[in-house]
Amino acid sequence: MLSSILNRVTGVGGTVGIFVLLWWLGALASGPAAYATFAWAITSPIGWIVLVGVSWSVIAHTLTGLRHFVLDIGAGYELQKNNLWATITTVGGVVLTVVFWAAFFLLHR
Repeated sequence: MLSSILNRVTGVGGTVGIFVLLWWLGALASGPAAYATFAWAITSPIGWIVLVGVSWSVIAHTLTGLRHFVLDIGAGYELQKNNLWATITTVGGVVLTVVFWAAFFLLHR
């Protein structure tokens, strides 16, 4: 149940990511002042929360999509396996997001 709900939530989070991407592209096309405003907003505490949330959404949604792909080919319907993979994808989304941001900060010192 949680996996299903999170799949829908992460789908919406991906949509938020598309709007952030469009804002970034629009700021690039609009000139230095618009880009400075975007850079200020995205590096604020709320901006970092949005960036981490969007990255978690994309990663978790991808993992859940892979799980559903496996289910679509007819594997993993046994209750224990299904619950195990639901847990792995839920925890894996958080773990991979932490790894992504740790790598980001380590590479951009």
